[in-house]
Amino acid sequence: MVYNSNQNIDGSSENMDRQANEVVEESVPKLDTSAADQTQDEPTHQTQDEPTHQTQDEPTHESTQVMAESELSEEIDEDIDIGFRFEDTSNIEVPKLLIDQVLGQEHAVEVVRKAAGQRRHIMMIGTPGTGKSLLAKAMAELLPKEELKDILVYPNLEDLNNPKIREVPAGKGREIVMAHKMEARKKAQARNMLMMLFVVGIIIYSYFVAQLLWGIIAGIMILMLTRQFLPKEEMMIPKLAVSNYDKEHAPYIDATGAHAGALLGDVRHDPFQSGGLETPAHDRVEAGDIHKAHKGVLFIDEINTLRLESQQSLLTALQEKEYPITGQSERSSGALVKTEPVPCDFIMVSAGNLDAVQKMHPALRSRIKGYGYEVYMRDSMADSPENRKKLARFVAQEVVRDGHIPHFDEGAVGEVIREARRRAGRKGHLTLKLRDLGGLVRVAGDIAHSEGAPITTAEHVLAAKRIARSIEQQLADSYLEQRKEYESFLRKGSAVGRVNGLAVMGGDSGIVLPIVSEVTPALSGAEGRIIATGKLKAIAKEAVQNVSAVIKNMTGTDISRHDVHIQFVGTYEGVEGDSASVSIATAVISAIERIPVDQTVAMTGSLSVRGDVLPVGGVTYKIEAAAQAGLKKVIIPKANEADVLVEKAYREKIQIIPVSSIAEVMEHSLMGPKKNTIIEKLKNITKLSFDIPEVTPASVQAMNLFGCRN
Repeated sequence: MVYNSNQNIDGSSENMDRQANEVVEESVPKLDTSAADQTQDEPTHQTQDEPTHQTQDEPTHESTQVMAESELSEEIDEDIDIGFRFEDTSNIEVPKLLIDQVLGQEHAVEVVRKAAGQRRHIMMIGTPGTGKSLLAKAMAELLPKEELKDILVYPNLEDLNNPKIREVPAGKGREIVMAHKMEARKKAQARNMLMMLFVVGIIIYSYFVAQLLWGIIAGIMILMLTRQFLPKEEMMIPKLAVSNYDKEHAPYIDATGAHAGALLGDVRHDPFQSGGLETPAHDRVEAGDIHKAHKGVLFIDEINTLRLESQQSLLTALQEKEYPITGQSERSSGALVKTEPVPCDFIMVSAGNLDAVQKMHPALRSRIKGYGYEVYMRDSMADSPENRKKLARFVAQEVVRDGHIPHFDEGAVGEVIREARRRAGRKGHLTLKLRDLGGLVRVAGDIAHSEGAPITTAEHVLAAKRIARSIEQQLADSYLEQRKEYESFLRKGSAVGRVNGLAVMGGDSGIVLPIVSEVTPALSGAEGRIIATGKLKAIAKEAVQNVSAVIKNMTGTDISRHDVHIQFVGTYEGVEGDSASVSIATAVISAIERIPVDQTVAMTGSLSVRGDVLPVGGVTYKIEAAAQAGLKKVIIPKANEADVLVEKAYREKIQIIPVSSIAEVMEHSLMGPKKNTIIEKLKNITKLSFDIPEVTPASVQAMNLFGCRN
């Protein structure tokens, strides 16, 4: 597990980047932005090894629980305006067509409707769980049923290793095969009857000539020879390779992760290749997913995981709309068999994350762009009454689709919507990662079903939130408990060069990330170095380099004759991201100037080389981790202020302090009279900062596409 001090790199960084582009003017209720440094006695300055403890009660374990049973009623006292009134989700009509069940992806729905009418290919890029496979299934429903075809494989008497292919209307293939089987059965019965009469005649004749034993032996030999060498009627029966008999919609084939044989078709190996025991070549032909998707939809998620050879073959199938089937293994007897071109006129819907675009075969992507559409899937939508109605309908859809859980009342739907707000990570938005949200719905329904409740209520949803936590959330809770037990991080007092940073694990859970700094005489006579340890990844290393520029510019201290050591405590699996920048800067400045840091404070934020605190991702999860750890204050970027959607259980436990510059960070985190001098110096330097230009969403996508993650 990699601690990501910024956000989950695979998809959530897009969410963070969009946050940086918005000018947020709303304030978050109950955010306390008052100064954290209040009038107090001068603290005793000590190093991080001997922290002094301020006079304050240490929080109990009970005060940091996610949600106690006694708090359930407090959690559901804030009504959410869903936009309409209903008794339970059984009163909400669920659309019959899958295309009408898609939420929040109006642009993608419009593209799918057009592509289905014109038979265009589509590539969908976006975060997992946003509805890509559902749209592909919906596209199959929109295709006309009357165009479906069956595909038959016939023996080729001129070349047995080159079976013939025939395309017939859907359902006709089954009739043809049944007719051939009936005819072969009749011929076999007639032949067997003739042979039996012949053998019986020989036995009777041998009886009259007193050679009965030889007559029986001759009869047996004749039966064996005729069975071995006479042609078998079954060998002429065609094989139904692709059947669309009695199908209501065009075929939808999910070829995600398919190997070459399953995707492109294969010919089975025949261990008995002679002596009358062999299996006809046409009967060993197996259609691939591209052939089964004929006149339908072929869906491939994570298309970049396909081998390049398979992508090239897929490109050929797209261009020619037919592809012959041959044995995929060179060591198999099936490698000798190659059919005539088999029809595969399908619509391909490919999907993946942004990295799929980089690793995809260029010619294959060009084919999709030239003859289809590229769609980016949104991962959140505006929190409006209309969209809240859609989420209520989504809950009804999940209940109907599951078929084993009771319906949700209005309060339970309100709790699901509140969780959708929180998971969006942005003020005024609802998450569109509906697969994960559907998991919460099913767990809540399971709890209600196990209790024998006829309706799922808000209490069931709240209980499900505690049970249906991700592995990362459970690990984060375990890490917090262990670190509190072994005092890996401090929760009171002050210490020089020690800061409680914050990080995100897995994209949906936060942890406290202690950072320690110390200044020592330089080992090199030429120049001092900044040494960071803790298995830092690429972006984290770049963040340390940026911080070193800030430190050299702001402290005014000659550090050329010193080595600055920065340690990320307990990061055995590595650290990635740049949101620990303010924590690193605070720890190093504290170590250089010998100014203690308040250990009741945690902080997160990226830092520019001029000292501006920039927005980061996962702010809500980090704040909750700080509260759960027993810390009293948390410093976050001012730009993330509107993104805070903390659970009610934490709101009274922690003070949230938004800041916009490193000077404000020092003001709220350093202690003692010496801090005023460094704060004034930092304020004077940050006044020279330039305004940060807005970054358009298109450029954000381009940066992610070419690996320039922030």
